[in-house]
Formats: sequence, structure tokens, C-alpha cells
Amino acid sequence: MKVFVTGTRGIPGVMGGVETHCEQLYPRLVALGYEVTVARRRNYVQNGERQWHGVALMDLPAPKKKSFEAITHTLLAILQARKKQADVVHIHAIGPALLTPLARLLGMKVVFTHHGEDYLRNKWWWGAKLALRLGERLGTSYANEVIAISHSIHNHIVAKYGRQDCHLIYNGVSKPELVDHPEYLEELGLKPGAYILSVTRFAPEKNLHHLIEAFAGLAGNKSTGEEGVKLVLAGDTDFEDDYSRRLKQTAREGGVVLTGFVKGRKLHSLLTHARAYCLPSSHEGLPIALLEAMSYRLPVVVSDIPANLEVGLPKECYFTCGDVGELRQKLKTVMEEHPKRVDYDMAKYDWDSIARQVDKVYQNLEGTRQERAKH
Repeated sequence: MKVFVTGTRGIPGVMGGVETHCEQLYPRLVALGYEVTVARRRNYVQNGERQWHGVALMDLPAPKKKSFEAITHTLLAILQARKKQADVVHIHAIGPALLTPLARLLGMKVVFTHHGEDYLRNKWWWGAKLALRLGERLGTSYANEVIAISHSIHNHIVAKYGRQDCHLIYNGVSKPELVDHPEYLEELGLKPGAYILSVTRFAPEKNLHHLIEAFAGLAGNKSTGEEGVKLVLAGDTDFEDDYSRRLKQTAREGGVVLTGFVKGRKLHSLLTHARAYCLPSSHEGLPIALLEAMSYRLPVVVSDIPANLEVGLPKECYFTCGDVGELRQKLKTVMEEHPKRVDYDMAKYDWDSIARQVDKVYQNLEGTRQERAKH
């Protein structure tokens, strides 16, 4: 079966939840016998490689404009999928799902994976939010099969659109790669176990400004030596704006360590040696970054939004979303405790199991096609 994938910026090594999802899922589906092509946005990839772990890569142009990038790229991707005679177009996220009816009109089966209600993100203006809501409706209504990555998204789809056959298939997490990279930590001025880490994009709904504000009153903590515990923000923004500029300025003035986008050995080293992980977001789908931190057995402090609550952490790990004072107290507790590691149950976030579940979804399409062919 030929599967053509769109809705992701690209793989491998492109930061983002959908990107990590695709990077982990599709090599496994190739191993299960599928012929997979992933459409990448040319401005996010640094090389022109044609294949990665058996996945064919197709680089297509996309305007570097926040409101038009995804939809323009998806249009080109669907036309390429038709040209390649793909059996299935797998569309990720509700913005690209606007074009689900087009893929169906061109004669292709469509699988739509809903990664989150992006119209709740603060970065979008009202017109973009309206388009995203329409994308959710069209993707959910016209796709042959719909996948939700969390219970909350699944329940939303069933309740709002009556899509009773929606599949619940979680995001996953890979086994941790413990890395000792002292040169990188020294370059950043960090000591093992003496920093709190957050890995995410610099977008308003991630509430990193709350994290910086909460940490500011704790910067003088001396629990791990002369310099105390530092705050590390690993990430950046795709589209520089007033929010990201203010965030970076405030962070630098407060002594926060900014790494920019990191991946591979550097990211794994940060996760290996962090004292704790914090995710203060007001909106998530099912955050892979949080699952990664848990796979490294880090203590975590996260907001009490549905996506984070669904992970089922102990009560003391959560704080009321937007409550800077409560967040500060949670961070203070982590900083004063002796460094520790936590064992979490990660069984349901296994990528091999997730790939087999997606395989069954594809087989549903194949079964439907064969049944129609008999008649």
C-alpha cells in the first residue's frame, strides 16, 4: 500500500510534536511493508536527502508565512500524492485537514490524525482560528478514518461530530538515550543535576513567561552549590514576533539559559542530566516532550490542563495553569529536594505498539477496497 504523508514540517530532526510523531511512526510502518512518502517543507530541512530509514522524502516549497505555510504545502502535497498514485493520504493536524475533501475528490483514501485543537492557541488571529475550526470539521467529516492522540481529543471528536469510529492511538516515546556530553554542559555553564529544563517552542500558549516569572524569585537557591539551580529553555520560534522577542529578552535579563533548537546528542545530554522538567502550557495535544522527560525518569512539574492530566501523574506534579505563585512553590520544592529519578509506567506509549495500531487502521481501508471490488 502506498501512503503519502502531509501535515508535518519534515523529518528527521525537525522540532515539533507532529514532526517527532512522524519521525518515529513511519520507519516502523515501512518495516511492516508499507511504501511511505513524507512531504517536507523545504525551508525546514537542510539537506536534499531522498530517503531516511526506508521512508521516501519529498521536499516541496511553502511560503514562510504563519497563516499560509501549512495549507499551501498541503495542497502541493495532495497533488503530488495523486501524481504518485498513492492509495492513502495521511493528513496530520487540523490546519492541513482543510484539504481532506480535495484528496477524496481526487480518488484517494484519507486518514486524518487530530493532534490538538490548534484554534485554542493564542498565536492565531480570529480568521486563522476560524479556518482551523473548519479544518477540524472537514477532516473529521470527510476522512475515511480518524485518529485521536489522546482521550480528551477522542471524546471531543465523538461528542462534537458524532464520529463514533474514531480511533484512540496515543503519541509515543522512544527509549531514552542516556548521554554524557560534559563539553556541551560546560559550554552552557551548566552542572549535572543543577538545572530545570523545559523543551518547547516559544509560543504564547506554552506559558514560558510564567515559568521565567516563577523562577525569578528562586534564582538565588543554593541547594546544589555556589551557583544554585538554573533554568534552561531548549527551543525557539519558527516565526519571530513580539512575544518571542520579549520572552528572550526577559530570559537573558534573568540569567535563563537559552539553547535554541537542539536535537540528537545535545538534547539527550540535557535530558540525561536535568534535575527536573517543567511544562507550564495552557494548551497541548498529548505532549511528546513531557513523555520524553518521563522516559528519562525526571521529576516533572506541569500545568493541570486535560492533556497533562491524562498522563496520570501524581497530584504533586501538577499546578493550576496560569498560577505563577503555585508554580514557584512547586519549583521550590523540586529544587530543595535531593536530586532523584522517578519510575513511570510508559507501556502505552510504545512506538512499536502504536505502529501496529496504525497498521490496523490502514488495513481497514484495504478491507473496504477489497470488499467493494468483489461487488
